[in-house]
Amino acid sequence: MTRWVVAVVAACVAAMPAVAQKRIALTFDDAPRVRGPFLTPDERTRRLIAGLRKAKVRQAAFFVVPGSLAGPDGAGGERRIAAYVAAGHVIANHSFSHPGLKSMTAQAYLADIDRAGAWLTGRRGVRPWFRFPFLDEGGSDKGKRDAVRAGLAARGLSNGYVTVDGSDWNIEAMTIEARRAGKPIDLDALRDLYVETHVQSAEFADGLARRALGRQPVQVMLLHETDLAAYWIADLVAGLRRKGWEIVGADGAYRDPIAKLHPDVPSAQGTLLEAIAWEKGLPAPRWYDRNTPSIATPLYRRRVLHEGQ
Repeated sequence: MTRWVVAVVAACVAAMPAVAQKRIALTFDDAPRVRGPFLTPDERTRRLIAGLRKAKVRQAAFFVVPGSLAGPDGAGGERRIAAYVAAGHVIANHSFSHPGLKSMTAQAYLADIDRAGAWLTGRRGVRPWFRFPFLDEGGSDKGKRDAVRAGLAARGLSNGYVTVDGSDWNIEAMTIEARRAGKPIDLDALRDLYVETHVQSAEFADGLARRALGRQPVQVMLLHETDLAAYWIADLVAGLRRKGWEIVGADGAYRDPIAKLHPDVPSAQGTLLEAIAWEKGLPAPRWYDRNTPSIATPLYRRRVLHEGQ
């Protein structure tokens, strides 16, 4: 091949657009949780570990609420958390009692974080991340927001932020309600809705990031340690991969440059991408529409419970 041909080929390659990178990490809040609509906590943990292994997800992150261990199943909860770590996953701080920051002082909130930190200290798989319960960073109280941000930094903790949210807690809550009411639940439809909702939420976040940042950061998906995840995490991962997503570990996700951003917005609550888009002046909606119960609830009732048909 002549030098001229080599130069032409190199120029063409350089002119080609960069290959899109859709990368996402999976994270689970509120471990260890109590019994769900279908499974015992032990069954849920076994199924969730097996599902992640089947999907070849090497590292997910579990944000732990140690106050949940105070009940009669405390020893079992501690054993289940250890099982996640033994399977290659990591754990981090989600507060001791899962409070909302808007409902308490910054000092009391940081003390609750410290209680959780005391339980986590010295355990295998611990990472220096804190995730705000309810993604509540103080709302419109900027003084409280900044006090907690400073408190986290002083403790060597970084924000275990979220960029992708499909409100799986709401899907689970509606399933629990339906079970208690004795309503028939179409499990195939529930699986499809669960997977579809979270894949769409990732796609929405990818588009929002491109508009707000001009690039594709590593996304962080918020899930909860639910029976639905235990049943269908492998299906969810398969759905993401069909849309071109690469599943990465939380360690890699939290090294993305957006981890250093602290947007200043009128109300600090929600995903990091929502706040970034708001700070940059992007118009609403800056959140996936199924995070709105008035949209998600009728959809669930129609598709999963077959009501109103």
